[in-house]
Amino acid sequence: MKIIKVLLIILTIPLSIQNVAADYNAGQEKSQVCAGCHGADGNSQITMYPRLAGQHRDYLVYALEGYRSGDRKNAIMSGFAKGLSDQDIQDLSEYYSMQKGLKTLPKK
Repeated sequence: MKIIKVLLIILTIPLSIQNVAADYNAGQEKSQVCAGCHGADGNSQITMYPRLAGQHRDYLVYALEGYRSGDRKNAIMSGFAKGLSDQDIQDLSEYYSMQKGLKTLPKK
């Protein structure tokens, strides 16, 4: 009986996970709104804004979903993220994760 319950749970997991294919080009287009703070390619030259370029894709998804849900607190980011769809988050995360940036130091 336990095995049947476990199998049922395992079989329903794929149904509950949204598999949304990310689109790099769409992410690049959508990133124009982000450029004012985070830079055109996610390499902000303003130290108070985080660099998005080169961040891990899964981390970017996690962060944006957190801002959208309210689990992460930032008035500006929460306002932007509330308007993002799951597809938008996937696309933006794909774009920024593919940019060079993790090893780029900000200007002083």
